[in-house]
Amino acid sequence: MNLPGSVTIVEVGPRDGLQNEPDFVPTERKIELIERLVDAGLKRIEIAAFVHPKAVPQMRDSAEVVGRIRREPGVVYSALVPNEKGLERALASGVGEIALFVSASETHNRKNVGMTSVDSLEGFRKIAETALAGGIRIRGYVVTAFGCPYEGTVPPENVERIVDAYRSLGTHEIALGDTTGMANPSQVSRMR
Repeated sequence: MNLPGSVTIVEVGPRDGLQNEPDFVPTERKIELIERLVDAGLKRIEIAAFVHPKAVPQMRDSAEVVGRIRREPGVVYSALVPNEKGLERALASGVGEIALFVSASETHNRKNVGMTSVDSLEGFRKIAETALAGGIRIRGYVVTAFGCPYEGTVPPENVERIVDAYRSLGTHEIALGDTTGMANPSQVSRMR
Protein backbone atom coordinates (compact mmCIF):
# COMPACT_ATOMS: atom_id res chain seq x y z
CA MET A 1 0.00 0.00 0.00
CA ASN A 2 1.09 3.55 -0.69
CA LEU A 3 0.13 5.13 2.62
CA PRO A 4 1.15 8.64 3.71
CA GLY A 5 3.86 9.02 6.32
CA SER A 6 1.53 10.98 8.57
CA VAL A 7 -2.03 12.24 8.80
CA THR A 8 -3.56 15.36 10.26
CA ILE A 9 -6.79 15.11 12.20
CA VAL A 10 -9.07 18.12 12.03
CA GLU A 11 -11.75 17.53 14.65
CA VAL A 12 -15.08 19.04 13.58
CA GLY A 13 -17.31 17.63 16.31
CA PRO A 14 -17.91 20.91 18.16
CA ARG A 15 -19.31 22.35 14.91
CA ASP A 16 -20.50 19.55 12.64
CA GLY A 17 -21.32 17.14 15.43
CA LEU A 18 -23.47 19.61 17.34
CA GLN A 19 -25.09 21.68 14.59
CA ASN A 20 -27.93 19.23 13.97
CA GLU A 21 -28.78 18.43 17.57
CA PRO A 22 -32.49 19.05 18.21
CA ASP A 23 -31.97 20.70 21.62
CA PHE A 24 -29.61 23.62 22.08
CA VAL A 25 -26.32 22.56 23.63
CA PRO A 26 -25.43 25.18 26.26
CA THR A 27 -22.41 27.35 25.63
CA GLU A 28 -20.65 26.04 28.73
CA ARG A 29 -20.95 22.45 27.47
CA LYS A 30 -19.53 23.42 24.07
CA ILE A 31 -16.58 25.12 25.74
CA GLU A 32 -16.04 22.08 27.96
CA LEU A 33 -16.09 19.76 24.91
CA ILE A 34 -13.53 21.89 23.05
CA GLU A 35 -11.23 22.13 26.04
CA ARG A 36 -11.42 18.37 26.63
CA LEU A 37 -10.51 17.76 22.99
CA VAL A 38 -7.47 20.00 23.45
CA ASP A 39 -6.58 18.18 26.68
CA ALA A 40 -6.80 14.90 24.72
CA GLY A 41 -4.07 16.19 22.41
CA LEU A 42 -5.95 17.40 19.35
CA LYS A 43 -4.20 20.28 17.62
CA ARG A 44 -6.80 21.36 15.05
CA ILE A 45 -10.42 21.83 16.03
CA GLU A 46 -13.30 23.41 14.14
CA ILE A 47 -15.16 24.98 17.02
CA ALA A 48 -17.93 27.08 15.50
CA ALA A 49 -19.90 28.19 12.46
CA PHE A 50 -20.71 31.81 11.79
CA VAL A 51 -23.98 31.13 10.02
CA HIS A 52 -27.34 32.81 10.40
CA PRO A 53 -28.95 31.65 13.66
CA LYS A 54 -32.20 30.84 11.86
CA ALA A 55 -30.35 28.49 9.52
CA VAL A 56 -28.35 26.71 12.25
CA PRO A 57 -29.73 27.57 15.70
CA GLN A 58 -27.10 25.44 17.50
CA MET A 59 -24.39 27.84 16.33
CA ARG A 60 -26.04 31.05 17.54
CA ASP A 61 -23.47 31.34 20.33
CA SER A 62 -20.39 30.90 18.11
CA ALA A 63 -18.87 34.28 18.97
CA GLU A 64 -19.25 33.61 22.68
CA VAL A 65 -17.75 30.11 22.37
CA VAL A 66 -14.75 31.41 20.41
CA GLY A 67 -14.27 34.27 22.83
CA ARG A 68 -14.44 32.19 25.99
CA ILE A 69 -12.44 29.04 25.23
CA ARG A 70 -9.10 28.53 26.92
CA ARG A 71 -6.49 29.06 24.19
CA GLU A 72 -3.58 26.66 24.14
CA PRO A 73 -0.37 27.36 22.20
CA GLY A 74 0.02 25.18 19.12
CA VAL A 75 -3.72 24.52 18.72
CA VAL A 76 -5.54 25.87 15.67
CA TYR A 77 -9.14 26.87 16.38
CA SER A 78 -11.18 27.32 13.20
CA ALA A 79 -14.71 28.25 12.23
CA LEU A 80 -16.93 27.64 9.23
CA VAL A 81 -18.01 30.78 7.37
CA PRO A 82 -20.57 30.79 4.54
CA ASN A 83 -20.42 34.46 3.51
CA GLU A 84 -18.88 37.89 4.15
CA LYS A 85 -21.08 38.61 7.16
CA GLY A 86 -20.00 35.31 8.70
CA LEU A 87 -16.38 36.22 8.02
CA GLU A 88 -16.80 39.59 9.76
CA ARG A 89 -18.18 37.85 12.84
CA ALA A 90 -15.44 35.19 12.77
CA LEU A 91 -12.68 37.78 12.49
CA ALA A 92 -14.16 39.86 15.31
CA SER A 93 -14.20 36.77 17.52
CA GLY A 94 -10.53 35.99 16.92
CA VAL A 95 -10.44 32.69 15.02
CA GLY A 96 -7.12 31.85 13.37
CA GLU A 97 -8.49 29.80 10.51
CA ILE A 98 -11.70 29.75 8.51
CA ALA A 99 -13.32 26.97 6.55
CA LEU A 100 -15.30 27.49 3.35
CA PHE A 101 -17.56 24.84 1.83
CA VAL A 102 -19.09 24.05 -1.53
CA SER A 103 -20.74 20.90 -2.84
CA ALA A 104 -19.42 18.97 -5.82
CA SER A 105 -23.08 18.13 -6.48
CA GLU A 106 -25.15 21.00 -7.88
CA THR A 107 -28.36 19.65 -6.35
CA HIS A 108 -26.78 19.35 -2.91
CA ASN A 109 -25.29 22.85 -3.11
CA ARG A 110 -28.63 24.36 -4.13
CA LYS A 111 -30.46 22.57 -1.30
CA ASN A 112 -27.73 23.43 1.22
CA VAL A 113 -27.06 27.10 0.42
CA GLY A 114 -29.58 28.04 -2.28
CA MET A 115 -27.12 28.68 -5.12
CA THR A 116 -24.94 26.95 -7.68
CA SER A 117 -21.44 25.83 -6.79
CA VAL A 118 -20.07 28.43 -9.24
CA ASP A 119 -21.98 31.18 -7.40
CA SER A 120 -20.71 29.87 -4.05
CA LEU A 121 -17.12 29.92 -5.27
CA GLU A 122 -17.51 33.41 -6.70
CA GLY A 123 -18.82 34.60 -3.33
CA PHE A 124 -15.68 33.20 -1.69
CA ARG A 125 -13.41 35.52 -3.67
CA LYS A 126 -13.93 38.55 -1.40
CA ILE A 127 -13.92 36.35 1.71
CA ALA A 128 -10.55 34.87 0.73
CA GLU A 129 -9.04 38.27 -0.06
CA THR A 130 -10.11 39.67 3.30
CA ALA A 131 -9.02 36.61 5.27
CA LEU A 132 -5.63 36.35 3.58
CA ALA A 133 -4.99 40.08 4.05
CA GLY A 134 -5.64 39.58 7.77
CA GLY A 135 -3.27 36.62 8.03
CA ILE A 136 -6.07 34.09 8.46
CA ARG A 137 -5.56 30.57 7.11
CA ILE A 138 -8.25 29.14 4.83
CA ARG A 139 -9.39 25.52 4.50
CA GLY A 140 -11.72 24.75 1.61
CA TYR A 141 -14.14 21.84 1.86
CA VAL A 142 -15.41 20.04 -1.23
CA VAL A 143 -18.49 18.37 0.22
CA THR A 144 -20.24 15.43 -1.47
CA ALA A 145 -16.91 14.77 -3.24
CA PHE A 146 -17.54 11.03 -3.45
CA GLY A 147 -21.30 10.82 -3.81
CA CYS A 148 -24.54 12.70 -3.38
CA PRO A 149 -27.83 11.57 -1.83
CA TYR A 150 -29.68 13.38 -4.65
CA GLU A 151 -27.49 12.73 -7.69
CA GLY A 152 -25.62 9.56 -6.75
CA THR A 153 -22.16 9.41 -8.29
CA VAL A 154 -20.39 12.76 -8.54
CA PRO A 155 -18.15 13.20 -11.60
CA PRO A 156 -14.49 13.66 -10.59
CA GLU A 157 -14.39 16.68 -12.92
CA ASN A 158 -16.74 18.51 -10.54
CA VAL A 159 -14.32 17.95 -7.68
CA GLU A 160 -11.30 18.95 -9.80
CA ARG A 161 -13.01 22.18 -10.87
CA ILE A 162 -13.66 23.15 -7.25
CA VAL A 163 -10.13 22.21 -6.18
CA ASP A 164 -8.75 24.43 -8.95
CA ALA A 165 -11.02 27.28 -7.84
CA TYR A 166 -9.89 26.94 -4.23
CA ARG A 167 -6.25 26.99 -5.35
CA SER A 168 -6.87 30.18 -7.31
CA LEU A 169 -8.39 31.75 -4.18
CA GLY A 170 -5.22 31.00 -2.21
CA THR A 171 -6.61 28.45 0.22
CA HIS A 172 -3.97 26.79 2.37
CA GLU A 173 -5.66 23.41 2.47
CA ILE A 174 -8.39 21.58 0.58
CA ALA A 175 -10.43 18.78 2.15
CA LEU A 176 -12.50 16.32 0.14
CA GLY A 177 -15.58 15.45 2.16
CA ASP A 178 -17.37 12.12 2.15
CA THR A 179 -20.40 14.00 3.41
CA THR A 180 -22.85 11.12 3.24
CA GLY A 181 -20.53 8.16 3.83
CA MET A 182 -20.73 6.88 0.26
CA ALA A 183 -16.98 6.64 -0.50
CA ASN A 184 -14.99 3.47 -0.74
CA PRO A 185 -11.19 3.12 -0.42
CA SER A 186 -10.70 2.85 -4.20
CA GLN A 187 -12.55 6.12 -4.82
CA VAL A 188 -10.58 7.92 -2.17
CA SER A 189 -7.30 6.60 -3.53
CA ARG A 190 -8.16 7.71 -7.08
CA MET A 191 -9.02 11.23 -5.89
CA ARG A 192 -5.62 11.85 -4.28
